[in-house]
Amino acid sequence: MAAVVEGLEPRAAAAAAEDAARDAVEAVDAGPGAPPLPVRGNRLSFDLYPGGCHRLLHLCAQQLPQLLQVEFLRLSTHEDPQLLEATLTRVPWCLPHLRSLVLKGGQCRDTLGACLQGTLTTLPAGLSGLAHLAHLDLSFNSLETLPGCVLQMRGLDALLLSHNHLSELPEALGALPSLTFLTVTHNCLQTLPTALGALSTLQRLDLSKNLLDTLPPEIGGLSSLSELNLASNRLQSLPASLAGLRSLRLLVLHSNLLASVPTGLARLPLLSRLDLRDNQLRDVPPELLDAPFVRLQGNPLGEALSDPLSPPGIPPVLEMPRLFLTSDLDSFPVTPQGCSVTLACGARLQFPSGATTTPITIRYRLLLPEPGLVPLGPHDALLSGVLELQPHGVAFQQDVGLWLLFVPPRARRCREVVVRTRTDNSWGDLETHLEEEAPTRLWAHCQVPHFSWFLVVSRPVSNACVVTPEGTLLCSSGHPGVKVTFPPGATEEPRRVSMQVVHMASRELRALLGEPEAAVSPLLCLSQSGPPSFLRPVTVQLPLPSGVTGLSLDRSCLHLLYWAPPVATWDDITAQVVLELTHLYARFQVTHFSWYWLWYTTKTCVGGLARKAWERLRLHRVNLIALQRRRDPEQVLLQCLPRNKVDATLQRLLERYRGPEPSDTVEMFEGEKFFAAFERGINVDADRPDCVEGRICFVFYSHLKNVKEVYVTTTLDREAQAVRGQVSFYRGTVPMQVPEEAEAARRRKVSDALWMATLPIKLPRLRGSEGQGRGPSLSLAPLNLGDAETGFLTQSNLLSVAGRLGPDWPAVALHLGMPYRELQRIRHEFRDDLDGQIRHMLFSWAERQAGQPGAVGLLVQALEQSDRQDVAEEVRAVLEIGRRKYQDGIRRIGLAPEDPALPGPSTPQSPEPGQA
Repeated sequence: MAAVVEGLEPRAAAAAAEDAARDAVEAVDAGPGAPPLPVRGNRLSFDLYPGGCHRLLHLCAQQLPQLLQVEFLRLSTHEDPQLLEATLTRVPWCLPHLRSLVLKGGQCRDTLGACLQGTLTTLPAGLSGLAHLAHLDLSFNSLETLPGCVLQMRGLDALLLSHNHLSELPEALGALPSLTFLTVTHNCLQTLPTALGALSTLQRLDLSKNLLDTLPPEIGGLSSLSELNLASNRLQSLPASLAGLRSLRLLVLHSNLLASVPTGLARLPLLSRLDLRDNQLRDVPPELLDAPFVRLQGNPLGEALSDPLSPPGIPPVLEMPRLFLTSDLDSFPVTPQGCSVTLACGARLQFPSGATTTPITIRYRLLLPEPGLVPLGPHDALLSGVLELQPHGVAFQQDVGLWLLFVPPRARRCREVVVRTRTDNSWGDLETHLEEEAPTRLWAHCQVPHFSWFLVVSRPVSNACVVTPEGTLLCSSGHPGVKVTFPPGATEEPRRVSMQVVHMASRELRALLGEPEAAVSPLLCLSQSGPPSFLRPVTVQLPLPSGVTGLSLDRSCLHLLYWAPPVATWDDITAQVVLELTHLYARFQVTHFSWYWLWYTTKTCVGGLARKAWERLRLHRVNLIALQRRRDPEQVLLQCLPRNKVDATLQRLLERYRGPEPSDTVEMFEGEKFFAAFERGINVDADRPDCVEGRICFVFYSHLKNVKEVYVTTTLDREAQAVRGQVSFYRGTVPMQVPEEAEAARRRKVSDALWMATLPIKLPRLRGSEGQGRGPSLSLAPLNLGDAETGFLTQSNLLSVAGRLGPDWPAVALHLGMPYRELQRIRHEFRDDLDGQIRHMLFSWAERQAGQPGAVGLLVQALEQSDRQDVAEEVRAVLEIGRRKYQDGIRRIGLAPEDPALPGPSTPQSPEPGQA
């Protein structure tokens, strides 16, 4: 297989071809008189076994109609050259609809295990007749020149030429109008054609591991290029035209002979990674020197910077200190030298040299998202917890790099991910770049001038501009038909305006209204800074509802709706404006901004229908689950899941948990509060920060886990019989007066609007010694682990932890640092008493740790390493309660000032999209 060079990913077409190889039919030997070979689907693979050319020729001789459906073909080039040429000559006639053709060597290896290159040295001219071919892979072959037929494949999207013997590329390569991906790694290229710059659609170019010593200036014409890999060449300089690659995000130049780089690289707007390692750099623009996305190790510049005799004006150290914080640390020092910090919660910070002029201590904490703290617009989705960095408001001399980890949302069409922060009592969105760590994990990267609260949000794509007295035009990047025209004189002072566009599927609307012809335009939100109205009318253009044209519509069915928060109603303003209709668009004029929506329906009272449709846009269909741990039924997992994630989550959990089927589907808004109440003799067995009157509080966020594990207990006699209880889920916050169970059941029978679901919980009957208390008969010395300021565990807390460990206690003991010989001794002394083994292990360790700093953190870490995250979370909850009580106590007697207030109810709860 072709090597994947660092920093570049194969295109989707290449991935499709790889999948084709796995799924293609395994052809049987096709000698004379053999039965017809089967063709399954649209894929054929003949590269896994010898004799692939014979098999393909046999298929072509059969003239099977299924061959007309084949779009993917893989063929090994470890064949006789003449047979290979004869087979490829037949391909355009047998497989005329081919979209992906993979002709690779590399399947065979020499005595040392290295991949052998195939025998392919050219291609038949007839292959240019493959009119549908979009993906061509010729890697691991013996090509010395590019076959002429390739230059005639006008529809080619991806071309892979790695591991050949190419010494040059033809000028005609620049005539491929659709090429977006080109890789020519591990060849012998010494120069590049000037026509390469004519590939205006090229997005990824990999020329690593060649013999290039210069680049043509025309390379700056690759206007769509986002990734360029030139690693491991002989480049001594770079053309200044590289600074014109405005779409470039990744530039890999390591292992060359570069002595300098163009200054303009520092001004590329989208560049998120620049790899300059292992060159001869002695002169780097200052903007690149401190940029967190630039890698400069292995350059003479680094040696000069660490030299005490280096010239004045150059920072003294290039390699900044790196800190990795564990879960028991919530602060770290930063000096003028700068540093790179990875927090225990996964976030990363990069303080460039000179960001602060004096040493400063940075504190952080990860807060659970709450509606009063998290500001979301009506169509926003939260993707992370809330990271608070202190001290607030301290301005840095240079922006600090911040990376927040999040799980990418499934739906990305017309949406974008931003980091949201609080500045001067208002929330705003920072310019954010995304960096992929894995397909399911992304970094949101931004530069911050000071510290506050930070979170990652998915929102509809926002387009903004500054309106000057001369006027301007604002267009939507996600919906090109949406435009706003500002005439000259619309404003006296420049003001910033923004727009967001939200799409609603026609099928959802028709299902809601029960009207097959009903349709709506995209929903448009306009917002601005400055005075509420414009001096002259502004023209808004919206596409007509789907399926409706200006030539055929009934104007009496067309309605322009308007919504101005915080009012809850949509108003029909069709009679108040002049609607100018074209074949595809409607235009109207306004003097102030808000939300606008075009409807086409025969219904009346359209405003009320619009409100229901708008709510449907924001609702998520979810299911509620309640599972009990198989080896500890008192441990209950509660979770609220989007409907599309239920099956995968249950499949993962049912090895360790069991329980009833998920609840029926219910609908919830992003950020909606709800709570779980245990009923019929079952109660929560812990004092938790999220527990109010025995109810567990939740806030639903569609892209977060919404999961909590709790321990339950009962006052009923479990020795006589099992306890059959239940857990019910209700909307809203826990009421001041919690109803009795009988009253709650009666309310559900009359369809209580707050009730969502009820699931059974069963605590099995206790047998034998299981019914004995966990520790009342034990004589243990009073013991507190930790301290009051950072939180401590009492003897009762440790007994509770001991009761949860079960058979996992040896793993916890080893992670606590106890020798294996001591574990054997404990097993022998308490060989018939599992609870005694656990308690003796835990308390003997705790007694040795008494008065030692960091003991509680060590216990939490050992629990996590033993895959007992549930117990670790319970310990953290106990510590948090202890810290809060301690801080409240010292405040009451005046020994400590008040903490900085969190953003309170005065914070806008739902900023209008575009203003966030």
